[in-house]
Amino acid sequence: MSKVGKLEPRKVAPSLHTPTDLPPEAVAAISTALNGLLADAFALYLKTKNFHWHVSGPEFRDYHLMLDEQAEQIFATTDDLAERVRKIGGTTIRSIGHIAKLQKIEDNDAPFVAPRDMLLELMADNKGVAHRMREAHDVADKHGDVATASILENFIDGTERRTWFLFEATRTGGERASQAAE
Repeated sequence: MSKVGKLEPRKVAPSLHTPTDLPPEAVAAISTALNGLLADAFALYLKTKNFHWHVSGPEFRDYHLMLDEQAEQIFATTDDLAERVRKIGGTTIRSIGHIAKLQKIEDNDAPFVAPRDMLLELMADNKGVAHRMREAHDVADKHGDVATASILENFIDGTERRTWFLFEATRTGGERASQAAE
């Protein structure tokens, strides 16, 4: 569910102009794709930290540590995404309000979420982010922006790793035992 329609890229103030060999339409398309990913990174970071702070139950320590590690990994992508937009001559997110307009990750403000439900929700969110990263990769490829494509390839790998860990953490004991016997 999209919160807002597509926002038009901001015009770059002359003092922020960055030289690039990419044509203006490429800068606009790539910046739009990366800013959407950046908004999702901030939203997913905060959701992951929310669940890290509010997880409870017998698996508390393992989940608490895993979610903290994953939140750090997500946050680590934000500077690279924003700086890539600036390197190619675009402008990037300026506020929490801007993030809210662009994010595709849905917030979870529930007073309580069961630990397994937290992990399943984060797994789905990470899968969605990986999908949108692939779409952004296609935009970069279309415009010959190999540097953006390269950054996204590494981020896709990290996102898939988080998805895998979340998946494995949600498997029940019966699933593990039956698969070990096979």
